[in-house]
Amino acid sequence: MTNKTTILVPDIGDFKEVPVIEILVKPGDEIKVEDALVTLESDKATIDVPAPIAGIIREIIIKMGDTVSAGTPMMVIEIPQDSDSQSGSPDIPEVKPGKQAEAVPLEASSSKSETMTSSFVQADERPRSPVAPENVPSSAEVRSAHAGPSLRKFARELGIDIAKVPATGPRGRIQREDILAYVKGVTTQTSSAPAPTTATPETGTLNLLPWPKVDFARFGPVNLKPLSRIKKIAGANLSRNWAMIPHVTNQDEADITELESFRQRLNLEGKKSDVKISMLAFLIKACASVLKKFPNFNASLDGDNLVIKDYFNIGFAADTPNGLMVPVIRDVDKKGIFDIAREMSELARLAREGALKPDQMQGGCFSISSLGGIGGTFFTPIINAPEVAILGVCKSQMKPVWDGSTFTPRLILPLSLSWDHRVINGAEAARFNVHLAQLLSDMRRVLV
Repeated sequence: MTNKTTILVPDIGDFKEVPVIEILVKPGDEIKVEDALVTLESDKATIDVPAPIAGIIREIIIKMGDTVSAGTPMMVIEIPQDSDSQSGSPDIPEVKPGKQAEAVPLEASSSKSETMTSSFVQADERPRSPVAPENVPSSAEVRSAHAGPSLRKFARELGIDIAKVPATGPRGRIQREDILAYVKGVTTQTSSAPAPTTATPETGTLNLLPWPKVDFARFGPVNLKPLSRIKKIAGANLSRNWAMIPHVTNQDEADITELESFRQRLNLEGKKSDVKISMLAFLIKACASVLKKFPNFNASLDGDNLVIKDYFNIGFAADTPNGLMVPVIRDVDKKGIFDIAREMSELARLAREGALKPDQMQGGCFSISSLGGIGGTFFTPIINAPEVAILGVCKSQMKPVWDGSTFTPRLILPLSLSWDHRVINGAEAARFNVHLAQLLSDMRRVLV
């Protein structure tokens, strides 16, 4: 006997309408628990969806390019009831006839950092009809197979449908030049469209001039370098945050002379360890302590209410080849410096590889953007909504500091605190920076 089950898209956090960029199985394939089924592309990472149960794939419901959310049916799997294939799979909920099955989370038998550890299945004991015509690929979609994986990824990053790109390569293959020519044609059409009518000042909206359109090639050679998907999404978010949040930035300095000596001693003592402690690890720990003292900075606006959080999750900006990403370290107040440094190193590695899971970038209360390894003095970091503040730090420098009788060389760290003026006032921000500087000058204060 056999039992057919529909596998649904698992919980993928707050993301909805996530595109399917790769289907890794086909009808007739025999799969095991946690074999990758499909690859989804969220705002900032790709996600491999694992099989929650073992069996034989009988039908693929989704297709390349579809957008899915949690609970979307993906494929039908046949589970032989008299085999051992179900030994590692969870029980399947019984579905009564005439009632719609609900997505039920199933825990996988083991966890892997590369894939998600939960999925959904839906019992389906009714005979299924053949695949609907709309699930059959169109001729344009079939033709899109004449582009290599790297070119399909390139097209996705540009946000275009590769099936619409005219091919000029041998045997109808799409080339990189074809994609660039198609993008240029779409851009030209967009540029020639009439500019939208801007609202009048009386409406209370921004009355902006149209963005200037320039043919840069008239002045010399140019190269077209499309923005990555991550940069396009980050740009839209940053533009919204800058336009809607009344930013103010307070700047201060912290004496980290003793803290830097302590950091170097710790790394020297643990040089055989795989964990290297950076100044950012101390900053994250110190900020959690400051947030406890100034709870308005650990809050978010929800209409006319201020949601003050009793947990302390801190995000840090990670520079990756594809753009800026902000992994989040949870419950910083409950972790030691070595734990923070180890987790920060792992999250930064996943960010560079584009393998961060959605939940590893969610739930942040406060963010830190560090340029300490590069240089600079002060800057104005943009708040990461729905947070209400962000700390920016630059490279520390030796400066002469008057101690009451003479000038002594001290290692000084510049601090740039941007805050939401709807929630925080200038006096609070100044006190925040002062208290943070005191903690960094003597980390023993974190224990008080």
